[in-house]
Amino acid sequence: MNPTQQAIQDRKSVRVFLDQPVTPAMKEQLLEAAFQAPTAGCQQLYTILDITDPERKARLADLCDHQPFIATAPVVLIFLADCARWPQVYQEAGCEPRPAGAGDLFLAVADACIAAQNVVVAAQSLGLGSCYIGDILENCEQVRQELALPAQVVPAAMLVIGWPTRQQQQRKKPARFARNYIVAENQYPTFTGEQHRQALEDRAARSGNETFDFDQWVKAFEQRKYGSDFSREMSRSAAEYLKDFLK
Repeated sequence: MNPTQQAIQDRKSVRVFLDQPVTPAMKEQLLEAAFQAPTAGCQQLYTILDITDPERKARLADLCDHQPFIATAPVVLIFLADCARWPQVYQEAGCEPRPAGAGDLFLAVADACIAAQNVVVAAQSLGLGSCYIGDILENCEQVRQELALPAQVVPAAMLVIGWPTRQQQQRKKPARFARNYIVAENQYPTFTGEQHRQALEDRAARSGNETFDFDQWVKAFEQRKYGSDFSREMSRSAAEYLKDFLK
């Protein structure tokens, strides 16, 4: 396994950081990794916000489901799916561009997330820890105001980055599903209920969870994630952002 593959294998989400800054030179390396990511038509359909104001970090921590570690993270980057920039370029050249649609948004979200993942891998290679914050999609109206987002610009991903504590370094990475549950050849697979059950039980066993109860675990997980208030708010806010693209 080469060093890049090893970095990907070893990487896990880090939510506790040392009180130690990330140097400007390292941040430049992280941003350069983002710029070198694959991008549709070499358009770089994203804008990256480098959040350095401590008070803004604190407000974002509160808006992102009240997660205080965001406020103290040395580096906070927000990757915006930007469907506003290129139409402005087209207009400058005298074009009359059509309104951006849902397809443009999906492409921009992909661009933004690919760039973010390049940063994640680069951070791991430098010994830094990182964590994606999906909650940046919540509270659309407040986030728009906080970040001065115009129409057709959507926060696709948020990353917090810093030096992991020893406990975070030593914490075991959760096991992933078996490959045959995630990878299918040519067409979408259909699983039976028993196959779904077996896939989760297998993952739990590889994580060392010998007392895994499928029904109990799934019911609790559904309430904590899929059925939670923050999940419903995320969907509400996502629908609000989508209104700009469905006119």
